[in-house]
Amino acid sequence: MSLAADRDRIRNDASLHGMAFSDAWRAVIDAWLVELFATATADEGPDGLALVAVGGYGRGDLAPNSDLDLLLLHRKKAPPQAVAEKLWYPIWDEGLKLGHAVRTVGEAIELSATDLDTATSLLTVRHLAGDEGLTADLTAAATAQWRKKAKRYLGMLRTSVAARQDQFGEVAFLLEPDLKEGRGGLRDIHALRWAELARGVLEDGDAALLAEAEDVLFRARVELHRSANRPTERLTLQDQDPVAAALGTTADQLMLELSSAAAKVAWIADETWDRVGSSMSTGSSLLGWRSRDRAPGLLVREGQVQLESNADPASHPELVLSAAILATRKHARMSRATHARLAARAPLPPDPWPPELRAQFVELLAGGHDAIRVIEAMDQTGLWERFMPDWGPVRNRPQRNAYHRFTVDRHLLEATSNAAALVDRVDRPDLLLVGTLLHDIGKGRPGDHTEVGMDLIEVIGPRMGFDDDDTTVLVDMCRHHLLLPDVATRRDLSDETTISAVAEAVGDRLRLHLLAGLTEADSLATGPAAWGSWKAELVRELVRRVDHYLEGGDLAALATVEFPDAEHRALMAAGEVVVVGDGDTITVVAPDQRGLFSRVAGALALHGLEVRSADAAAEDGMAVEQFRVTSRFGSSVPWDRVTLQVRAALGQRLAIEARLADRISTYSSKNLGPRLPPPVVQFDDAASLTATVIEVHAPDRMGLLYRVTRAFAEFDIDVRVAKVQTLGDLVVDAFYVTHTDGTLVTDEVLRGELERALLHAVS
Repeated sequence: MSLAADRDRIRNDASLHGMAFSDAWRAVIDAWLVELFATATADEGPDGLALVAVGGYGRGDLAPNSDLDLLLLHRKKAPPQAVAEKLWYPIWDEGLKLGHAVRTVGEAIELSATDLDTATSLLTVRHLAGDEGLTADLTAAATAQWRKKAKRYLGMLRTSVAARQDQFGEVAFLLEPDLKEGRGGLRDIHALRWAELARGVLEDGDAALLAEAEDVLFRARVELHRSANRPTERLTLQDQDPVAAALGTTADQLMLELSSAAAKVAWIADETWDRVGSSMSTGSSLLGWRSRDRAPGLLVREGQVQLESNADPASHPELVLSAAILATRKHARMSRATHARLAARAPLPPDPWPPELRAQFVELLAGGHDAIRVIEAMDQTGLWERFMPDWGPVRNRPQRNAYHRFTVDRHLLEATSNAAALVDRVDRPDLLLVGTLLHDIGKGRPGDHTEVGMDLIEVIGPRMGFDDDDTTVLVDMCRHHLLLPDVATRRDLSDETTISAVAEAVGDRLRLHLLAGLTEADSLATGPAAWGSWKAELVRELVRRVDHYLEGGDLAALATVEFPDAEHRALMAAGEVVVVGDGDTITVVAPDQRGLFSRVAGALALHGLEVRSADAAAEDGMAVEQFRVTSRFGSSVPWDRVTLQVRAALGQRLAIEARLADRISTYSSKNLGPRLPPPVVQFDDAASLTATVIEVHAPDRMGLLYRVTRAFAEFDIDVRVAKVQTLGDLVVDAFYVTHTDGTLVTDEVLRGELERALLHAVS
């Protein structure tokens, strides 16, 4: 009676996906449990006993590593423990995870009256073996109680749904979604069906939409269990490729389909639970109404914006955006009926938009985070695409890297929401909001997304009614949307060439401040690694310097940050080794020697410290180096231990390479998820007049800066400034370098060899 052979056969059958897998696995388990029940009751007989499936097993959606939820029902005065043990132990022996209980019908119903998990598990009771009358009694009693106490259960369920969604995040927009517990995931579908059973809360067509989404989500969940070979619900980057391959698609297409399905579920769930909440708060039916907040042709009923009965969208095209703006202001949502009437009756926007329509659109974008939910609902019903016909390719478009946390469409809305809080910093809030919304509009299409986006905006701008000058500004915002963060984190801000180059690129102060707002809004929406105090400080300093220059200020006076300063020079003159760590900065003074920079970088890496920037100088045989660092593990820097190890490295008493290899083998992941681009080395001769700038783009790894700068040392090349930018799993290191005599690195043969050495160092 072993399950092992059948389990292996079904798990290894690559033709079984989704519910086909579940049906096959459930049939095998059902048959096995029927036999097991017969054996377990052979002595006492099956009278007054029933084995029933509940929860997910009762529902019939079994993934390869799903729990078995079983209930042994009985009519006896004492629980049939002997029978229960004969059931449970063989299941455990098969390596299956079991949720089990032994109860009478009355005990089960009594517990479910106060325990939501028990109550919902009893809504999917399925008879397996024994007394069918017992199972029927439990089914009838559980359903009757669920409906009788619908208001109480729905309140508990609504609270539970909100807490779960807050904990697990959104399936539709996250890089590594939880397919079961996340917002828009399988558990939301279950909860909506439980709510429907309590008090018909779903709209016409919702059940079919939920079934379609469930198929997409469950197929992925089955393959995730297979791929991971364990009960997991989080679809990590490293699992996405094998799961997609098992389903005959690419990871990008899989994530797009999952995002689309989850967005649909989340939209239905949000709308349904809002209506349930409004109904419960008023004590009325779901069709009752309470509030009379109004705009022309509109009113708010129970938290939903509705069209007045005599409103005619055909003759009042402004009603679409008026309804969206009202919903944003009132923290409400547009009712399903309102969406339907507007979609059916409202005309398409004219081309070009009149100023009033553009002003409405900008007002909606200025609604901040409250506007996101409204716009996403509009996107579900086709209303958003009326205003943004180029939105399709970015909708649900995944960005499968550790740097971006949202799909492209959600990223654009989050960034625009952030920009709404920054409009007071610019002279043209409308351009900031629209430019932010459009900065990544070129993604999802062939070609470089910035170039594609610029071409699109040249059409979108005039269609929205912007004149040629404003459209050019919007195009420039797309063209340069990465300019400020890239320059701030990769270039020496004290170098006059840096400031003049940025000033020439942006052209005027209007564009500079629009780009500054876009940079912050975009970075905040990208992910936690994209914006922090260090990066914000660098961008602000860059903007300050460029702004001063564009106002006609003295460029030479701006670029006067001195390194080494007087204190550094005094330490160098003393001729002693100095290693001082404080805050996020470590300063090293030592006799100038080949490989000094790399040895310090290696010692810092051994303590899990990531170098953000570094400066170096040498005079009269002494060198000074200053590093700004952050802890890879988020902890405070143990400077006493770090400085001791740096001193050991300076004295060539530290096996840096061997120690780094040990740490890498301990902490590095075997699988980093999506394939990363190959390393690239770039020489930039225009970035500085006093140094050659070399950029190294490579996958992030512990000790990378140490290995790169060691390669420089092999060629007797001095690093004067280093800037490090981490983009998820990738880093971009920029180095200002010279020969030891201060001359630029221009020899093409030497450059070729240096490039080869650097690529080897980061491979």
